[in-house]
Amino acid sequence: MSYQITIQPSGATFTSEADETLLDAALRQGLIMPYGCKDGACGACKGTLKAGTVDLGRYQAHALSAEEIEAGQVLLCTSKATSDLTLENRQVVKAGAIPVKTLPGRIEKLEKLAPDVIAMHLRLPASEKFVFHAGQYIDFLLKDGKRRSYSLANAPEQEGTLELHIRLVPGGLFTEQVFGTLKVKDILRFEGPHGGFFLREESTKPAILLASGTGFAPIKSIIGHALAQDSRRPLHLYWGGRTQADLYMPTLPEDWAGKYPHIRYTPVLSEPEPGWSGRTGFVHRAVMEDYPSLAGHQVYACGAPVMIDAARKDFLAQCALPEEEFYSDAFTFSAPGM
Repeated sequence: MSYQITIQPSGATFTSEADETLLDAALRQGLIMPYGCKDGACGACKGTLKAGTVDLGRYQAHALSAEEIEAGQVLLCTSKATSDLTLENRQVVKAGAIPVKTLPGRIEKLEKLAPDVIAMHLRLPASEKFVFHAGQYIDFLLKDGKRRSYSLANAPEQEGTLELHIRLVPGGLFTEQVFGTLKVKDILRFEGPHGGFFLREESTKPAILLASGTGFAPIKSIIGHALAQDSRRPLHLYWGGRTQADLYMPTLPEDWAGKYPHIRYTPVLSEPEPGWSGRTGFVHRAVMEDYPSLAGHQVYACGAPVMIDAARKDFLAQCALPEEEFYSDAFTFSAPGM
């Protein structure tokens, strides 16, 4: 059985089968919705149910609280329609002509950026052109149908290779292979591009780019793309970590800020070593100190779910950021061995 889904205020419509999530149904029909983890862990795909009924599915309590459920909010990545629906979700765009492909990639280089971060460079087949929006991600297709998602760190203008920043997760099925057994010339299969996290180029508003850890990867892609397009839109990157080692490519954003007047860079450490003279504390709090009002800005946040959740709540409640101008991609991890 299928149901009619209407999204407000855009007026976009699509159909959803009873056995598929609302997010999967939307993506299948060419609509890009905001989402991150796709498994009910990050809260990025939250929408408000205005009419109809849903099965909320399995989700984590920190991603959808009892108070939010009472207010009619649902997670599109876990919820399934049980009637025709009207949902409020302002971040809806057409996917356009970018096809999702399944391709092989040959490892061209494994570059250790930090003790627990490797940059993997994949060489694409010469006959294939892989098109994506800066900020999107791919899924590596592993054995037994398992998938692992990683954001693309290179700009779309860089053809022929893909760059991914992979952090070691102790016990992680894929990351331990990357750090232990995978080698140059090995071939991996992947699917993509995926995701609704990318710079809205139709806007001229100054953008805050907020990253924690390897959340820097899609931000690097976004800035690289903006520079390739000769954009002069003001961009302010805040990159947070516990120690300096977590800011594993420090000279690159410093170079951007030194060369381009419209780009600013602020590194923030929560557990700095002695001698650190930069900003300290929570990275999103540094944004709030510098921008008491975000009413005229867009925010693009990528990294740990706890950072994204705190930034969303505080920016909306205390800095007057319009809800529709907050875009995010939360990095979540599968349980060891899964």
